[in-house]
Amino acid sequence: MSDSNIGSRDPELVLVAHGTRNPRGVQVIGALAEAVSERVGRTRVAFVDVLGPSPSEVLRRMETPTVVLPAFLASGYHVRVDVPREVADSGHADVTVTPALGPSPALAGVQFDRLRAAGWRPGDDVVLVAAGSSDPRALADVRAAAAVLSDLIGRPVEIGYVTTAAPRVPEVVARIRARGARRVLLAPYLLAPGLFHDRLREAGADAVADPLGVHPGLVDLVVRRYTDAVRVPARVR
Repeated sequence: MSDSNIGSRDPELVLVAHGTRNPRGVQVIGALAEAVSERVGRTRVAFVDVLGPSPSEVLRRMETPTVVLPAFLASGYHVRVDVPREVADSGHADVTVTPALGPSPALAGVQFDRLRAAGWRPGDDVVLVAAGSSDPRALADVRAAAAVLSDLIGRPVEIGYVTTAAPRVPEVVARIRARGARRVLLAPYLLAPGLFHDRLREAGADAVADPLGVHPGLVDLVVRRYTDAVRVPARVR
């Protein structure tokens, strides 16, 4: 299905994000939803933590078939537990839940663009920075994302976490420095700016790339997740 085939009778889309008190993070999610809505029709936003509306609150106000897309970069607790529970609590009879956004080669492409904009040069050491999780499946997704980025830049990519998981970012940067690296760049595996991204300025790297943000590659990925769900729905009732 191309964008031109998406019509008014197709399901509406709800983007479900984590939620943040940082207004910049909320603005990015809103801007992403706006960019996607230009291609698939009205796109609503819900949050599973910190602020509302919750997915169940949004779904209760909807009567049309709906696609719920977890805007997460790994399939941790929020994706596997919170989103299905919110859908069930809503009582909505026709909801399709897509896979999370990551890991995906499309996201690695966005990260590579952000790295180049930050001054990346061949031979630089790169650390993929993730928020962290206690869920081993989410950590496996992060490792998969690092492997794809490594293929793009042509050298190993290490992983550092901002919180919850280990190793932490400053520790990874220091270890790379100790073995003689000339330049170390951080590639945030983060959707939007906020406290986690702000902390990276003090991690000891030579440069910190921007978060994924509202990049055309990310917009394309969201649209593909939606159109795939419309083609082959896997409804949660």
